[in-house]
Amino acid sequence: MSFDPNFAAKMGALILELRQVGVTDAKVLSTIERTPRDMFLPKPFKPRAFENVALPIGHHQTVSQPGVVGLMTQELELTERHKVLEIGTGSGYQAIILAQLCRRLYTIERHPELLKLAQMRFDCMKLTNITAIAGDGAGGWPEQAPFERILVAAAAADVPPVLFNQLAVGGIMVVPVGLDEEDQRLVKVTRTADGAETRDLGPTRFVPLVDSLVSTSR
Repeated sequence: MSFDPNFAAKMGALILELRQVGVTDAKVLSTIERTPRDMFLPKPFKPRAFENVALPIGHHQTVSQPGVVGLMTQELELTERHKVLEIGTGSGYQAIILAQLCRRLYTIERHPELLKLAQMRFDCMKLTNITAIAGDGAGGWPEQAPFERILVAAAAADVPPVLFNQLAVGGIMVVPVGLDEEDQRLVKVTRTADGAETRDLGPTRFVPLVDSLVSTSR
């Protein structure tokens, strides 16, 4: 929980900014509004929690800017019936947003230290519908597939086929595509009975996925 006495005013300003950049889904905005971003940040960056910018969390990773978190969540079109896979738990911020909107969230983080901190935040928020493991997200989570929704929080060279194959027919994946940080696009992929439909959601910037997943996506 946030200890910032100006939390309400700062969060209100952030929500207004998110609306201006295209995050308009009322459920997504409400979830962001009740999730204190400062609890996911190292102490030196807590004062910047309400800025719409990515911020470092260690291990060369960042917590995504709220606008990107909101857009990716919105484009997943979540309902409380969905089973969701997240690749890249990071601080746990995106995971907690997702978990409040879906039935069950499975999330994978390759840095055990980050996962331990994220798990503490899940417990603090009293969320019991999250299952998290440390590991390489390259293979997804075949034991729990298929998933109705998949969110990939790192950039791949192309839509990762291993993860696409774990997506249910009719399911949606949101993934940053492009290994050049200056030329990445956020892509929405819907699996159809005959293949896939893709939609470009615009430019973005994420750290690359681990090599094993990058290589399988080529």
